[in-house]
Amino acid sequence: MTVAADTAEGMPASKSGRTLAFACSFTACLLAAGALAITVLGHPSGSASASLELGEIGGATPKAAVAASAADESSSGPITGPVFAGRVLVADPALIENSKYGPLPRIADDGRKPMTVYAAPASTAAKFKIAILVNGLGRSPIMTKAALDSLPAAVTLGFTPYAEDVGQWAAQARERGHEVVLQIPMEPSDFPESDPGPNTLRSGQEEEANIQRMSWAMTRFTGYAGVTNLLGQRFLTDSAALTPVLTYLNRRGLYFFDNGAASQSVVPMVAGQVGIAAAQGGAALDTVQNPAEIDRRLSELETQARANGSAVGSAFLYPVSVARIAAWAKGLQARGFVLVPVSAIVVEPAKK
Repeated sequence: MTVAADTAEGMPASKSGRTLAFACSFTACLLAAGALAITVLGHPSGSASASLELGEIGGATPKAAVAASAADESSSGPITGPVFAGRVLVADPALIENSKYGPLPRIADDGRKPMTVYAAPASTAAKFKIAILVNGLGRSPIMTKAALDSLPAAVTLGFTPYAEDVGQWAAQARERGHEVVLQIPMEPSDFPESDPGPNTLRSGQEEEANIQRMSWAMTRFTGYAGVTNLLGQRFLTDSAALTPVLTYLNRRGLYFFDNGAASQSVVPMVAGQVGIAAAQGGAALDTVQNPAEIDRRLSELETQARANGSAVGSAFLYPVSVARIAAWAKGLQARGFVLVPVSAIVVEPAKK
């Protein structure tokens, strides 16, 4: 205590005191730098913090009950009239069910679906279509703003449900022409070492429990056309757990995009069974966060599009990813491709 008091006055009491004070100051600087890095970048979708508590809705332990209670609070009040971001519709009351969790998307009485009403316009300027989804928006205000400022409007943006102001960021994205999707936290293969956050969908849980958790996430903001996975390497390989989830999303008029996190994903099979519009990407474009490697992966997307007519890829909100995607997109049309939102790539199931 004496050393700390003397140091605060600028007069360390001894050589050993000065050494101790320097060590403490150096440690504090390292901790502050680490905290700043997490604040700016957040946790990437491939390595969520294990320190987050899973807030279960029902049957929660006393420690997790705090997270569950906070998660139960609705992010917004009932939607009773149209809501716009600029001239872009972000909440149509005909497409809203004002549930106990908040505004849930639904199919309108006239048959209109959120996946079409909230879809961004798709260009037909070129024969070969490529869609890019950038995930992780809303976690870091700095990087979210940077993405909105630099990415072309045809890039689809994925928002996590945890930021308090996620609705404002999603509305800004829609106003700038982006299609937006909601990232639903799903159980990874190494849970709980990797933990997406409160209300994660879990394998082996009761169907109703997972639907309640997903309903919480789905009320965090409005105006999204589809849903994608946040982690989910284990959940997306469990057809018994995945089937009621995709059935629920289909009944609410949304598409599902499998971002490729699970190499053994059963999404294509289950999507066909339940009849939901869906698409599946390969491994993330920025698995290796190196400009040359990201450029190589983007070039592979062009090859796939030439062969199949379309291709889709995903990336995280890393500065290098945003920069390389923005640069790549500038010359895309000259090479015979068109950048489109994910809704232009999803495959509607064949009607039986």
